[in-house]
Amino acid sequence: MFKVLFVCLGNICRSPMAEFVVKDLVKKQGLEQEFQIESAATSSEEVGNGMHYGTRAKLEEKQIRYGEKKARKLVKEDYEKFDYILGMENSNIQNIHKIVGEDGKNKVYRLLDFSQNPRDIADPWYTGNFDVTFDDVLEGCQAFLEFLKKGEK
Repeated sequence: MFKVLFVCLGNICRSPMAEFVVKDLVKKQGLEQEFQIESAATSSEEVGNGMHYGTRAKLEEKQIRYGEKKARKLVKEDYEKFDYILGMENSNIQNIHKIVGEDGKNKVYRLLDFSQNPRDIADPWYTGNFDVTFDDVLEGCQAFLEFLKKGEK
């Protein structure tokens, strides 16, 4: 089983978007039983809040099912619980390291580092552009699943 945790600043926009996109992709491939997929935040600002309305609207537009999601903060214990901890941008990666410590087991990556064009995923909380964020999240999620299929790690 692959245990995957997506992480962004508040856990209301990008990381839950990635969580539900991957859940949708693995369900369509009949691989649901092979994955545990969650998301978390590096800050406490939004803990307990639901997903941003822009994220919900984009998932609905793309006919991606999502459940009740409340933001939670990444904790040190998550490092042992998950196989992959995927941040959305470099600042997330820095904050992940501050919370979990050293990445001795090589579990922490930026989501788009698996793509052909590694880069940060812009935070739509600030940009207001959920279309670009969704496209980047989808690209990263598809590339990550391809990485897993190849068995590179």
